[in-house]
Amino acid sequence: MKPTATWQLAPEVHLPDWFEAEIARFLPELCRGDRLGQILWQRGIQDRETLARFLSAGQYPPTSPFAFGAEMQSAIARLEQARKEREKVTIWGDFDADGVTSTAVLWDGLGQFFLASDLDYYIPNRLTESHGLNAAGIERLAEQGTQLIVTCDTGSTNLTEVEFAQTLGIDIIITDHHTLPDRRPPVVAIINPRYLAEDHPLFHLSGVAVAYKLVEALYQAFPEIPQAPLDELLDLVAIGLIADLVQLKGDCRYLAQRGIQCLQQDYQRPPEARRRPGIGRLLDLCRKTGDRPTDISFGIGPRINAVSRIYGDASFCVQLLTNQDLKTCHSLAESAELANTRRKEIQQSVVQDAIFEVSQLDLSTTQAIVLHKPEWPVGVLGLVASQIAQEYHKPTILLSSELGSKFAQGSARSVANIDLYQLVNSQSHLLHRFGGHPFAAGLSLPLENLSLFTEGINQELYRTLATANRAPLLDIDLQLTVADLGKDLFQELKYLEPCGMGNPVPRILIKNCWFTHKFNKNIQDAQGKKVKYIKTHFTLMDSSSDRGIPGLWWGHYQEDIPPGQCHAVVELDVNKEQKYHVRIIDLVAAEKQDLATSKTENIPILDWRTEKLEDLAKLSESDPWIITKNPVSWQELEQALWQATQQHKPVAIAYESFTPIPPIEIWKKLVGIAKYLSRKQQFITLDCLQNQLQVTETTLQLGLAALSQIGFSLKEEENGWKIIYHPVQKPSEVNPIYTFLAAVQEEQFRRQYFAQISLETLERSRS
Repeated sequence: MKPTATWQLAPEVHLPDWFEAEIARFLPELCRGDRLGQILWQRGIQDRETLARFLSAGQYPPTSPFAFGAEMQSAIARLEQARKEREKVTIWGDFDADGVTSTAVLWDGLGQFFLASDLDYYIPNRLTESHGLNAAGIERLAEQGTQLIVTCDTGSTNLTEVEFAQTLGIDIIITDHHTLPDRRPPVVAIINPRYLAEDHPLFHLSGVAVAYKLVEALYQAFPEIPQAPLDELLDLVAIGLIADLVQLKGDCRYLAQRGIQCLQQDYQRPPEARRRPGIGRLLDLCRKTGDRPTDISFGIGPRINAVSRIYGDASFCVQLLTNQDLKTCHSLAESAELANTRRKEIQQSVVQDAIFEVSQLDLSTTQAIVLHKPEWPVGVLGLVASQIAQEYHKPTILLSSELGSKFAQGSARSVANIDLYQLVNSQSHLLHRFGGHPFAAGLSLPLENLSLFTEGINQELYRTLATANRAPLLDIDLQLTVADLGKDLFQELKYLEPCGMGNPVPRILIKNCWFTHKFNKNIQDAQGKKVKYIKTHFTLMDSSSDRGIPGLWWGHYQEDIPPGQCHAVVELDVNKEQKYHVRIIDLVAAEKQDLATSKTENIPILDWRTEKLEDLAKLSESDPWIITKNPVSWQELEQALWQATQQHKPVAIAYESFTPIPPIEIWKKLVGIAKYLSRKQQFITLDCLQNQLQVTETTLQLGLAALSQIGFSLKEEENGWKIIYHPVQKPSEVNPIYTFLAAVQEEQFRRQYFAQISLETLERSRS
C-alpha cells in the first residue's frame, strides 16, 4: 500500500515593515506583496541584500569562472595551445537535456575560437552506449585525428577510459558536475564544482553551466577573438539548468534568470529573424512563449530528452539548438515533438506495469524498490523510476535487459534526503557500470548479481535510514480560496521564478472545495493521433466563487477525484492564451458529507421559470442564487444548492422550458460544423462547440470520438481546435456514433425532466 503524504502548512508570520517595503520596491504599483513575502521569509530570505539579489538578476554579482582556480587555468592554456597548433578538438557530450545543451554551448562557444574544420562533437547513443566516456568511441575519435577531448556533463568517474585515451595520444579536459571519484583522473584539467565548498555560489552548477564557465573564461582570457556576445549562450544555459533539476541558488539562479530573459527576447522575434529558430519552433509546438521556467521543464526539456529515449541518437539535437536554417530547424523540432508524444505513451504503459509489480511486494519490509523486466524500454526507465519513487516515497531502481544479454541496465531515482549515489555505490562490487549524483543515477550489472544487489541495497538503506518507511511530507506554502486564484496572485508569485530544487513552485491549499465539469481524455501528438496518456480536466469550486477556476490532473482519470467536498493542494499556472488554471499536486476527500448528501433542505427554492432574463439581470448581489441552465443530473442541481448555502442565499430556478431535439439532428449538426471548419480551415474552441450543440463536456467528448470514425481528426493549436478531414470508405467502428446518440438522448430526457419538475418534487428530493 502506498504511503499517504503528510501535509505541512507553513505557519503565517508577521512580516517586518521594512521587509514589506523592500518587496514593494520590486513589484509594480498596486500589486500585493504580502503572500510573496510570506513565502520568501519562510524560505530563509530575511535580509535586504539577499532579498534584492533574489528578486533581481541585476543586483546579483556573478562569480568569476576563475574561481575554479588552477584547473580552469590549465584548461584555458591547453585550449589555447590547441587553437594555435590547429589540433582537432572533439566535444564529448551526453544525451539528456543538460548534456545536449552543454554540447551546444561548447559548440557555439569554442566555435568562436576554433575553425569549424578543427572542431567536432560526439554524443553517445543512449540505447547502445549509455552515459560517459567509452573505449569504442574514443578509439573512433583517435582514428579521425582527435587530439583533445573536452567533455561536458560527463567524465568525472571514467578513470579507465581516460587512461585508455592517453595511450592513444589524446588529452582530456573534463567539465562535469557529477559525483567525484576517490582519486583525481589523470587529465589536463577537471572543472567540477563538487571540488568547491558546499556553500560556494558555484557548487550547484549543472553540466551546461560548467561548460558556460569554461567559455566565459576563454572570453575573459582572449577578449579580442570572439565575434558573438557571450550572453547569446545564456538561453542554452537556462534550458540545461532547469531541465536538470539542480538547486537554483547562487549563480544557478542568476544564470537561469538571465537565460530566460534571452529565451523570451529571441522568441518575440519573427521566426526567420530568431538566433535559435529550433528553440522557437519547439516553443511553438508546446504552445509556450519562453518567459517561464515551466516552458523549459514541461516544454523544451522533455522534448530534447525524448529524442534519445526514443531514437537513441541525440546528435541532431545539437543542430536543432544551434543551426540557423529555418527549414532544417523546423523539421528537427517536429521530429523531437513526435518523439516526445511517443515517449509519453511508452512511459504511461511502463508506469502501469511497474505499479503492478510494486503491488506484488511487501512494502512494509521494502526499503528501496528494485524491479527488473527484460522488455521494459531502457529509455524511459529514469522517468518511470522518478514517478514510482514519488508515488511510494522510496528510492526506486528500474532495470531491463536485452534478449541474450548477460547484463541488466537502467536508472535510479531518489526521494527525500537519501543520497542515491552513496546508496548504490555501497554495492559497487556487484556493478558493471555506474554514475550519477545524489538524486539520480544510471547503472548496469550482471543479471546473476541482481538478487544480491536488491538484498544489499535494502540492507544498506535499512542500516543507514531507520525511518525509511516514514510517510512522505508535502510542504504547503499558503492556504487560500478559489477566489484568490487568478492573475493578481500569479503576477505576485511570479517573482519567485525561476523555481526548481531549493526554490519549489508555491503550493496552495484549498480547503472544502469541489469539482465540476470533470472529464478525462488522451492527449494527441502533432499528427492528431491519440496517445495513451491521460489528463483530467475540471473546474475547481469553493464557496468563495461562483465561477471557479479550470484545472488539470495529469495521469489521472475523472473517477480518481472523490465525490463531494475535498481538500486540494494545487499549483497556479497560466497558458499561452493567458488563461489561468491549476494543477493538482495532491487531493483528499474532506472529512465532511459529500455534496450529494449535504444538508441543504433549509435553503428556500423559488420557481422563477416564468421570469424574463432581462428582468433577472437587474437583480443585486443580495438577491437569490439563480440557476439559468437546465441541469442534467441531481448532483449538478445539488452543487448549485450547496453554493447557495455557502452564500447564505435562497435558490431560484429560472431555466426555460425544454423541447427535446432528436439526437440524430445533433449528430448532423456536429458533422456539419466539422465539415464547414475543415473546408474553411477555421478554428473553434470546445466551449463554443459545446454551446452550439447544447451538450455537456462529457457528451461532447463522445461526439469528437465519433467524428474520428468518419474521417475527421482534431488538432489543438494556439487559436483553438482545427478539424481536418480525410475521406474514409466506411467507419471503422459504428459503436462510437451510437454511444454519442445514446448519450445525447439521455441528456435530452434529463433536461426535459428538470425543466418540468415540480417545486414539491425538488423539495422532497432533499429530505
